[in-house]
Amino acid sequence: MEAETTENVTGIVLCGGESRRMGQSKAWLPFGPEVLLQRVVRVLSTVVSPVVVVAAQGQELPELPMEVIIARDEQPALGPLGGLAAGLSALPESIEAVYAAACDAPLLKPEFIVEIIGRLKNHDIAIPRDGKYYHPLAAVYRRCVEAKVRALIAEDRLRPFFLLESSDVCEIDVEDLRRIDPELDSLRNTNTPEDYQAALAAAGLAMEQQ
Repeated sequence: MEAETTENVTGIVLCGGESRRMGQSKAWLPFGPEVLLQRVVRVLSTVVSPVVVVAAQGQELPELPMEVIIARDEQPALGPLGGLAAGLSALPESIEAVYAAACDAPLLKPEFIVEIIGRLKNHDIAIPRDGKYYHPLAAVYRRCVEAKVRALIAEDRLRPFFLLESSDVCEIDVEDLRRIDPELDSLRNTNTPEDYQAALAAAGLAMEQQ
C-alpha cells in the first residue's frame, strides 16, 4: 500500500491535562505573538485539515480558527487515551487517520508531521520510539483504533502502551527522524517552567517573554 496522503489525515491536539508540574494551563502560555495551543494548531494546520482540539469539560480555550473542531473529554483524568477517544469520535467521516499532538510541543515542525504520516502506510499506528520510551502524542493513528481505545478505557487500562500491544504498529527509531528534525525539537514538551524557558530560548523568543 502506498504511503498515506494528507488528504484523508487530520490532526488532534490534546490540551485537557492538569498541568501540575507547570503550575498553570499550558495551553495559554505565551509563545511569541501566540499562546502554545494556537501555535501547535497553526503548525498542524499547515499540513492537515481540519484540526480537532480536545479540551477538558468546561476548560476555557484561547481564540482558534473557525474551522477548528472543539471536542471535550467525555470523562476526566483518562489521560491521552481519553483525549484520543474524544478526538477520534469528533472526526468527519472522510478522515481515515490522525496525527495526535500535545498542546505543549511548540517546536513541532511541519516536516516532522509529514514524515510520521508517511510512515503509517498499512499500519494501525506509526509512532516514534526512543529506546523503551514511546511518543504517543507525536504519532499517527487510524480511526479504526477507536474501538480498542474505548475497550481499554472500559477496562481501566489507560497506558498508551496497552494500545500499542494490541495494534499493528510501525515503530520509528527517533534517530531516523534526525534527518528532518536534527535536534528532535518536535518531540520536546514543555512540562515545567524550565522546559518552557528552554523552548522559548530555542525559538529565539526568550527576551520577548520576559
